[in-house]
Amino acid sequence: MSAALAAPVVVPETHPLHTISVLVRNQPGVLVRVALVFARRGYNIESLVVSPDPTDAGFSRMTITCRGAADTLEQMIRQVAKLVDVVHAIDHTGQSVVETEIALIKLQAQVSERTEILQVAEHYKAKVVDCGPGSLILRVTGGSEKLDSFISLLRPFGLVELVRSGKILMTRGPETT
Repeated sequence: MSAALAAPVVVPETHPLHTISVLVRNQPGVLVRVALVFARRGYNIESLVVSPDPTDAGFSRMTITCRGAADTLEQMIRQVAKLVDVVHAIDHTGQSVVETEIALIKLQAQVSERTEILQVAEHYKAKVVDCGPGSLILRVTGGSEKLDSFISLLRPFGLVELVRSGKILMTRGPETT
């Protein structure tokens, strides 16, 4: 490989989080080619969700979140859109969208602590999906900020394991995502 990858770009937290959807043909190597566009510029993908299009098995949708300067990300999105097997790539930052995440959270949970944990879970509309003698697994859905807040409240109880899906979104109204 002759092209060297750029040094990682240190992106300050002040840059907004961009959410990009990419519709691709479901072909081997597409994910790698899309991710390389970000890697070459030294950008970190904060979350990446890929799922098949339920209406057409030949396509998949990628939802990518990353931080960076809007002008640089705009160039990268144009580069992604030019890739073979990419149908379109759209930055949804600032658009009217519905977005959500899902998280599974495993806690150390002795019987004496469960009432307090379940009160917090009820407030966040989380569901208990597994209950063992010394542990509890909760499932919660919602916006990123909601999940961050919920997880921070649960940390003192003894977080054993955490899995988050990453953000998914859909544009409101007749526009295509």
